[in-house]
Amino acid sequence: MRRNAVLFVAVSLLSGLGGSAMALVCGIWILDLTGSTGLAALAGLCVYAPALAGPWLGGLLDRVPRRPLVIGVNLVLAAALLSLLAVRGPGEAWLIYAVSLAYGIGYVLVDAGETALLPAALPPARLADVNGWRSSAQEGVKLVAPLAGAGLYAWRGGHVVAVLAAVVPVLVAVLYGALRLTRTVPAPPAARLAGVRDGLAALLARRAVRVPVALAAVSIAMSGFTTAALYDVVVTGLGLPSTFLGVLAGAQGGGSLLAGLVVGRLVRRHGEIAVGAAGTVLFAAGCLGRCLPWWPGTVAASVMIGVGLPWTLVAAVTAVQTYTPQAMLGRVAGTANTAMFGPITLAIPLGSAAVAAGGRPPLVLAAVACLAAALAVVRPRRQPAAGGPDRWRISSGRERSRSFR
Repeated sequence: MRRNAVLFVAVSLLSGLGGSAMALVCGIWILDLTGSTGLAALAGLCVYAPALAGPWLGGLLDRVPRRPLVIGVNLVLAAALLSLLAVRGPGEAWLIYAVSLAYGIGYVLVDAGETALLPAALPPARLADVNGWRSSAQEGVKLVAPLAGAGLYAWRGGHVVAVLAAVVPVLVAVLYGALRLTRTVPAPPAARLAGVRDGLAALLARRAVRVPVALAAVSIAMSGFTTAALYDVVVTGLGLPSTFLGVLAGAQGGGSLLAGLVVGRLVRRHGEIAVGAAGTVLFAAGCLGRCLPWWPGTVAASVMIGVGLPWTLVAAVTAVQTYTPQAMLGRVAGTANTAMFGPITLAIPLGSAAVAAGGRPPLVLAAVACLAAALAVVRPRRQPAAGGPDRWRISSGRERSRSFR
């Protein structure tokens, strides 16, 4: 299965390269065409908004063959990117929005598709490792892809970036075609006809799944809630130039890269819930560290956040892959993606409003919310012996021997 593991990591590298570069270039392109920062920001909204339709989009993966659908989505994305060659002035800016929306829909389908394909291509014991490696690949690419995309745009313009970005999904489609799926389980007719409600019920049915997903949702939402607060802390609190945010982004990216290399081992040893809770606590500690009036502390806090966020995400994705029946994996993965990434669309504007009270209060509030979520998964377990003392533990969620219910 080493071949499949390498292919999945290569897919993550290529997808992160093209997606990260185009996400920035689309906004810059619209800004140059229209001169409006507000219109430029709408390109990002087009990318994130389709996450709210995750349960319905993920349901497609349970109704049609998954690999052909994912390959087809990538080829459609390549064609959509080439349509940007028609952009010549402000009158064609709508094409950039349309491509951004197509990217957003494609992200949802491909993310859910990868989540569903991984268990069919890898043994269960390797899922956490490969998810961690994929996370490291994506975070590593994010350190260079936006800068490379912006530099290429400044040098040769948006058309060249669009053409090069269109090559990426074609290569990704080829890599998907090279996968060896040894455990494909076709969905029975009843499961194919089941609706979104069944996917949500499956997501909530087991504590081993719903708890890691909830922890990831809280952490990711709070990362969006504190975006504006970080800007305020750096510029107003620390009196540093806004370019220092690039240093913090690099520190967070470095932490995420390292986190992905070790998270698989931690999940195998301690379970998805424990790793998700640990990542949430690390994120909370990082939020509090960003409140320090000392820039090295802020850098160290960014590294902690860079470690914590991928831990929560990888733990949640691995839990979904491990405990969900193959016939429902597309729907459940799409629902989980909506649960984890949907709240950030509301958290970002709320955080922007909350920063009116200063940068540090939203960071403290986010830390409290994350700590409360982590503490909520701690539960008492009584000893078998009569009168024995209660012991507190974080459930590891290792329930693989039980049937799905």
